[in-house]
Amino acid sequence: MGNGELAWNHFTGKHNVKKCDLVNIPLSGTVDSVDGHNIQYWGWATNRAYGRAKIVVKARHARRTADRRYDAGPGEVIGAITAYCKGIRKCPDRVNE
Repeated sequence: MGNGELAWNHFTGKHNVKKCDLVNIPLSGTVDSVDGHNIQYWGWATNRAYGRAKIVVKARHARRTADRRYDAGPGEVIGAITAYCKGIRKCPDRVNE
């Protein structure tokens, strides 16, 4: 879900996160970092041939984004806004295997 700036369209293009598991696995764990309404979840993508890559999923637990450009509506929260491989702009293709 999302648009070109938030969520699926954003992280599949800009950060090369193409598999739902790369987002769902960190989200199914515990919260790793909280800064106000911004939450981070961390997980690992493991490939036997290439090793591991740390996956970071950022979520917004608020009705609106920090810049107020997006509003989820009354009683709703924005949710996941991006996912990426820690330390690099674009995840290598191998994390999606």
